Amino acid sequence: MTENLSVEQRGLRESATYDRTTIAAIQRAAETGIYDIRGWGAKRKLPHFDDLLFLGASMSRYPLEGYRERCDTDVVLGGRNAKYPLHLSTPVTIAGMSFGALSAGAKEALGRGASEVGTSTTTGDGGMTPEERGQSKHLVYQYLPSRYGMNPEDLRKADAIEVVLGQGAKPGGGGMLLGQKISERVAGMRTLPQGIDQRSACRHPDWTGPDDLAIKINELREITDWEKPIYVKVGASRTYYDVKLAVHSGADVVVVDGMQGGTAATQEVFIEHVGIPTLAAIPQAVQALQELGVHRRAGVGAGRDAVQLIVSGGIRNGADVAKAMALGADAVAIGTAALIALGDNDPRYAKEYEALGSAAGYYDDFQDGRDPAGISTQDPELAARFDPVLGGKRLANFLRVMTMEAQTIARACGKAHLQHLEPEDLVAITIEAAAMARVPMAGTNWIPGSGL
Repeated sequence: MTENLSVEQRGLRESATYDRTTIAAIQRAAETGIYDIRGWGAKRKLPHFDDLLFLGASMSRYPLEGYRERCDTDVVLGGRNAKYPLHLSTPVTIAGMSFGALSAGAKEALGRGASEVGTSTTTGDGGMTPEERGQSKHLVYQYLPSRYGMNPEDLRKADAIEVVLGQGAKPGGGGMLLGQKISERVAGMRTLPQGIDQRSACRHPDWTGPDDLAIKINELREITDWEKPIYVKVGASRTYYDVKLAVHSGADVVVVDGMQGGTAATQEVFIEHVGIPTLAAIPQAVQALQELGVHRRAGVGAGRDAVQLIVSGGIRNGADVAKAMALGADAVAIGTAALIALGDNDPRYAKEYEALGSAAGYYDDFQDGRDPAGISTQDPELAARFDPVLGGKRLANFLRVMTMEAQTIARACGKAHLQHLEPEDLVAITIEAAAMARVPMAGTNWIPGSGL
């Protein structure tokens, strides 16, 4: 009798090409006739920071004593042109996530947590809420293709402006906000009909290239009296060229978002098959900045003329922060990890996740606005479950831990500042990561693809 035997005992073997996930996707598409939409980021396994290791100090290098020797973590963003660059206590910032994708309470909590540790948060699509502005010491205002909620007064209220050209989860594509999340307040802020699915444009309506972008950046500077740093955010794809064009257009800060970065909602085929991993994007961005002489390691770019690089997409802990900075980032931005720190994917709501057809830790279907934790929803009853004060404290704790973890690693490498970390401190344990990050394989001097 074979019915009592396991799959393995019956000699069955799953196809690598047509595994059960692929078969289920084909069956769903055949049944519904529509493509799958979901939020958050790529789920496929990609070369990532876990594939890199630090070379701690021993004899040839001296480590720093954590209880007696300083390791600074501060960073200045936007000093190239702005009268008032941002001075942050930690290089871990909060990425743009919209009111609409998130509840008002969640946006407030992000501001509270970021302010408590001296870092910045970012508005996202759909405009600026009073809750977020009121609780954010440093608030970056995103200027997106949709222009939802955009007005000059909010630009002036912000501490920096981020011109968004793309996201790592969907470079070249626009986002979505499903009708379940278009509440009366969200609709009012975005000048949209309530309850109707919203699609964001994939490109800005008033420019077609870097020359036009330069004009737009100057316009934003004039509106804000040259006070605010101007960021330009790109989704990681043709990173080397995009970063060079962003700098030529006048960016003070460039944000590069890898394909592990999240999104409120878009086609799954975008999330899994467009863009490049964060690990591959950082060296390309750094190379572009160094060739232009505006990277902090480029000598002439080390002063006020420097353009800072912020990296996002899959940053989860202090080790990831330290590795991104060793590869050349000045700061990082977190989104998914911040929401988890607030309380998303909480096992307390296991039964409710099951009712959604999901489970704690899988974050499927949260784009539908039924998040039982009250974070990625506009349902008033669900949103009321979330305490923004407690959420802010949780986020602040997480940011402190990330910063201390990065400090611990930097001290172990003999560095007195996180920005002193360098590629020489890293090795890779896979060929793919070595080639992408441009660091040698552990125990060798070989960097795949370098010809060395």
